[in-house]
Amino acid sequence: MLRDETILFTTEEAAAADADSVGRGIEIAALMERAGYAVAASALRHFPEARKIAVLCGPGNNGGDGYVAAKVLASHGCNVAVFSWGRSSVEGAARDARERCPLPIEPISAYAPERDDLVIDALFGAGLTRPLPEPVQTLIEAVKLADASVLAVDLPTGICGNQGRMRGAAFDADVTVTFEARKPGHLLMPGRAFCGTVEVASIGMPRRIVEQHARSVSVNNPKAWQIEYPLIEANTHKYRRGHLAVFSGGRSHTGAARLAAAAGLHAGAGLVTVGVPPDALDVAAASLTAVMVRSVSSRLDVEQWLSEAKIHACVIGPGFGVGETIRDYIEVLAAKPCVIDADAITSFSSNPGQLFATFKNIGSPYILTPHEGEFARLFPDLARNDSLGKIERARLAAARSGAVVIDKGPDTVIAAPDGRCLINENAPPWLATAGSGDVLAGIAGAHLAQGMPAYEAAAAAVWLHAQAAQHAKRGMTAEDLVTAIPSALESLNPL
Repeated sequence: MLRDETILFTTEEAAAADADSVGRGIEIAALMERAGYAVAASALRHFPEARKIAVLCGPGNNGGDGYVAAKVLASHGCNVAVFSWGRSSVEGAARDARERCPLPIEPISAYAPERDDLVIDALFGAGLTRPLPEPVQTLIEAVKLADASVLAVDLPTGICGNQGRMRGAAFDADVTVTFEARKPGHLLMPGRAFCGTVEVASIGMPRRIVEQHARSVSVNNPKAWQIEYPLIEANTHKYRRGHLAVFSGGRSHTGAARLAAAAGLHAGAGLVTVGVPPDALDVAAASLTAVMVRSVSSRLDVEQWLSEAKIHACVIGPGFGVGETIRDYIEVLAAKPCVIDADAITSFSSNPGQLFATFKNIGSPYILTPHEGEFARLFPDLARNDSLGKIERARLAAARSGAVVIDKGPDTVIAAPDGRCLINENAPPWLATAGSGDVLAGIAGAHLAQGMPAYEAAAAAVWLHAQAAQHAKRGMTAEDLVTAIPSALESLNPL
């Protein structure tokens, strides 16, 4: 059976799955034995040139996996040395694994890393919730200075499994071997940067147990939203595919809205119209062809437009300008599904509750697309709370605002007010370029205009946006990103 790569385990869920497996007759020692064999196999496969393998074992089950791996590697003729932390506190299956390890066991203070070493980090794994002890931090620095290779068991020591945060220091792994499913810390920054290549090994846990417990957060990919993705049927026409309205700033600030509009058209909206101030009509009209333009200069103009035209969704914020005008527009636009982006977010920084109440009172779905700074403007208390990871803060923001929140970054998190949550992982680093966020807003708007629910619309937009960047390749501009959307859409076949 193929493994479902969208599944993620929080550390609590992984522990619950272990306990459930034991309750159904699978001994924890058997799981540990298989985990240790998987680690040893990975070490032999990836690091055949290692002159010495130093296995660093902690006091918990992670350390138990290390003791098993050390025994297996020694049986294959490898030069293996075992070092422990907290030896006196080892209990249960990990203690039994240590006692079955035939090699001498020294304290980690006795290990002096060398360049040709392979370090198997089986110290603390994913469950770490406190800063690392100073001797462990010192050892991590020594391993880095020696430039030794590192294979991490479950997660590099020093990285929080749920939040991806670094607890004082962390091993910089070349390879990480985890079991049954990845953890959020494998995807969230900065943890992702410390994991190297992540391998997921099956250790005999029944698939039904994995799927039963891995429920709180998943990887964003088409499986999460494809059932809601709009199909282009043989008898469709442009009006059935939705009319998207994008609102632009003044004469010298139309570029962002034009990017969003073009992205919306490429992403499937049947019609896209850009609402622009009268002084910008000629600029917009001269640079847009398939996208229509309309003069809009007041709240009354917006009300009249929405009463005359069948608008299915709106995007407001890219290049619009901060101030009272955009707040007035949004009071009207809240009657439609909306993407609230950029300047629209900043315009409510002094009173975020006004934005939230506007949509809650009317009941229309909406998507917020903040980057880190914009998130802090709408949710300053959440941004300041160092105990919250990106998943927790996105969920709390979605619940408070009633919006689907796209908390942007290299590890974008999509959260719904009902607690559903996805982590995106397909974005290449060159997606960080001027205008990229405007393109994302346009794609999300197109999905809303085509009738997708807000959560699925946002998740699909984030994935498609990143997929387009992969097709556009290094050196791309936001304009290149727009024109790469059709190629990215081909990845959705046979949708």
